[in-house]
Amino acid sequence: MPSKGSRSSSKKAKKSGSNVFDMFSQKQVAEFKDGFQIMDHDRDGVINTADLRAVFDEIGRIASEEELNDMLSEADGPLNFTTFLTMFAQRSGGEVDDDEVVAKAFRAFESEPGEIDSENFRTMLMAFGDKFTSKEVDDVFANVDMDEDTGKIDGDALIAMLTAGAEDE
Repeated sequence: MPSKGSRSSSKKAKKSGSNVFDMFSQKQVAEFKDGFQIMDHDRDGVINTADLRAVFDEIGRIASEEELNDMLSEADGPLNFTTFLTMFAQRSGGEVDDDEVVAKAFRAFESEPGEIDSENFRTMLMAFGDKFTSKEVDDVFANVDMDEDTGKIDGDALIAMLTAGAEDE
């Protein structure tokens, strides 16, 4: 009687580019899909320059046309959901992010250089990706430098805190 498959065959599938969905759990794929749909403002199934600009506008960050085009040029062809997922798979090989990658990720939340609006950041932490609870956000905020008067988080200090461990290795 022929076998319907084994665990070893699933490893093969994970290595092939055509089966990128096998690299993530169903929950992760659903979260990526949610994120993709949030970014796909015109709902055409492809993230383009206008979609990226809208995302940056929502978080209060100004991005040049060149920056947006550079981001989109990282994709091999149109940035549909499968390409989007493939890009995440390529970057999630179990490696630790470079300090530069961590810094760029947090710089995207800055409303002004070195300043992150705490309420906007709270909303993002609770709405996207591995969604934080209100208590988890409070725990994060208890450990970051924040100007109580303006509600601004010191982005430079946050990035320094998150990347300092990599320098010791």
